[in-house]
Formats: sequence, C-alpha cells, structure tokens
Amino acid sequence: MRIGTGLLLSLISGLIWGVIAIVITGISLTLITGLAATPIISAGALAGAVNAAIIISRAPKNRTPGLYLVAFAAVVIAMMLVSFGMPFSLSFSQNSATQAFGVGLIALAITFANRMCLMDAHAGMLKRYSFDLVIVRVFKGLGFVFFSVIVILPFYVMVMTSLKNQQDLFLNPLDLSIDLSQGFASLTDSYVELFTQFNFGSFLLTSTIVSVSTVLITLAFSIPGAYAVARLKFPGQTVLSSSILLIYLVPMIVLVIPLYAVFSQLGLRNSLVGLLIVYPATTVPVALYMLQGYFRGIPAELEEAGLMDGLSRLGVIWKITLPLALPALASVSLYVFMIAWNEFLFAFMFLDDPGIFTLSRGVVSLNSSEVPRQHLMAGAVIATVPILAIFLWFERFLVQGLTAGSVKG
Repeated sequence: MRIGTGLLLSLISGLIWGVIAIVITGISLTLITGLAATPIISAGALAGAVNAAIIISRAPKNRTPGLYLVAFAAVVIAMMLVSFGMPFSLSFSQNSATQAFGVGLIALAITFANRMCLMDAHAGMLKRYSFDLVIVRVFKGLGFVFFSVIVILPFYVMVMTSLKNQQDLFLNPLDLSIDLSQGFASLTDSYVELFTQFNFGSFLLTSTIVSVSTVLITLAFSIPGAYAVARLKFPGQTVLSSSILLIYLVPMIVLVIPLYAVFSQLGLRNSLVGLLIVYPATTVPVALYMLQGYFRGIPAELEEAGLMDGLSRLGVIWKITLPLALPALASVSLYVFMIAWNEFLFAFMFLDDPGIFTLSRGVVSLNSSEVPRQHLMAGAVIATVPILAIFLWFERFLVQGLTAGSVKG
C-alpha cells in the first residue's frame, strides 16, 4: 500500500504542533502554578499526529465542524492514555482545574494549527504546489509562535514578578502566580515604593521631557531639510539625498568616547542639554529620509497652485504640504520618540546625577543587590507600558509613513 505524501506531511505537521503545544503549555503551567510541570513530549507528539490524521482522512470540502470536534477529543484521549493521566508529570489532584484547562488548550491549539496548515490538503499524492504550500504554512506558524513566545514570556515574567513580594520570590522563584486575596494595595507595593523611595517619578518626567524635546527639535530640522531635498534644485541634491543614512554606518559606541571627551570639556556631560544635542543628531537622518520620500509623493501641482495664488514657499509648506503629510509626520514623531525614550548608551555614559536620570538610566540604577528584584521589574514595566501604548495607538501611522518614505518619487 502506497502512503500518500499528503498523509505523511499531515502526520509531520501534527507531530510538530503537538510537541510545541504541550511544551509551551507546560512552561506556562509551571509559571502560573509554581509546580514543576514537566510535559510528556511523546504524548503531545502522538496526540498531534492523531489529530492531523483524523482531519486529513476527509477531503477538504467534506470537513465538517463535527470532524474537528472528533479531532479535538482525540487529542485529549491520546494525551491522557499515553501519559497515564499525567500529561505534565503531575497528579491530576494538583491544580486539577488548571491542568484540565491546559489539556483543553493544547487540544484547541493543535486542532486549529492543523486545520490552518491542512485546509486544502488531502491524504493522497500532493502536487508540488500543494506540498510546498503546506510546508510554508507550517514554517509561517512556527515563526509566529516563536516570536510571540519571545515577546510575551519575558513581559509576563516581568509583570508577575513586579506584583510579588520579597518573601514569595525567595520561597519559590518559579511561582509567578498571583494571590488576588492580598488586595490591590498589597500587589502594587513595589510600584508605590518605586515612586516614594526611589525617585522614579523624576526619571519618568525627565524621559518625557527629553523625548518630546527630541521630537520637536528633529522635526524642526528635518521638515525643511526633507522638503529642500525633495522639491528644490541645488548643487549636490542627488548626493545629499542618497547619503542621508550614511551616519548609521558608524556604530554609536564608536562615537561615545570622542563625545564624552568633548562634552566634558564644554561642561555638557552631566546635563540634559548634552542629550538634546546627541539625540537629534542620531534621529534627524532617518527623519529626513522618511519625510523626503513622502514629500516626493505629494503632487507638485498642488504646491504650484498655491504659489500662483500668492503663497510664499513657507506658506505652501505650512498650509499645503504639512497637512497632507500628517501621516508621515506622525510616524516620524513616533519613531523618534521611541528612540529617545529607549536610548540607554549615551544616557549611561553622560549622566551621573540621579536627579536627571532618564528612565532607561534609572532602571539600570535599580539593578543592585540593595534593590529588591520586584522593584527592578516594576521599573521595567513602567518603562515599557507607556511606549507600548503609544506605539499601538499610532501604529497605523507608523506603517503608512514608513511605506511612503521608502518609495522614491
């Protein structure tokens, strides 16, 4: 009997998703409950393969919700049988509700992953296009899961640790569960102490001032510069347009020592003025590149009409070009703000006075044996959440502006 490539490929897909689902769920169970949950990988692999075999047993057009329900149940049964009722090497009497939820989550994840990867595949011999399509879907899903875990897991550990107290962390460092019976005030002690004892409010205010000032200075220089490159004719225009980003060929670490020496002699080393010189110098080139591409995309006829109506060149920029370039301006502002907010190297080298520490510099100052770990994590949360919220709010402008800035007129 000849085994079709579709069946073989589906079994491999199911095996992969079964292993990934049970491993990730086991790690999550360990972090949530504090128990040493060791997933039985063979149980997940077999359950995933059985799930895929059930799905692929029918032609794509004949796959009903009932089939996927059977495949879901098969995952649960296979895992429980292979692991003798302990898919996480734990007795089901320990956190039984959490373990049951984890098993259900594994079954749901495997069923969904196999459904998406095998949506138009069949059990027989697959054509080259269909074969490659399944492989691409599997690798695409693996990439999505991999990068999601890389982002979510550290953030989860950071947030949960910030809500723990020192005693709980010493008793069981793996237990990142939260006891809600403690009350909101007890859970947020680290955040309160961070602002009352470690001057974190000053760090937050300083970073806000520096970041907003960097945005304003960058826009003040990059808007006229980008407009000149995009619209005006002058000697060296082509060279300037193509060499804007050459500064990024030089690693910032190479510039730190010379700048440190020069700023020390000028009295700018331990001041925010020094940062407000360095930060715009590193953000203006990319802002120029993004904006000049967007300005080239604006029809020149609109500006010529404004000039014929009596507007000056500055009036055209202010009343016509800038309103049309708002998406690009928003994306550039967000990008520059993120750079200034997260910048650490220059702040670490130039700032010595805790009274003017930026947020990134202030978080590092908490990394000592005298500061509890939950305070360090709380500081990291405070540094991350504002920029994350701003990014999610303006993300559509960032994508639109980056796309426009990459196209040459």
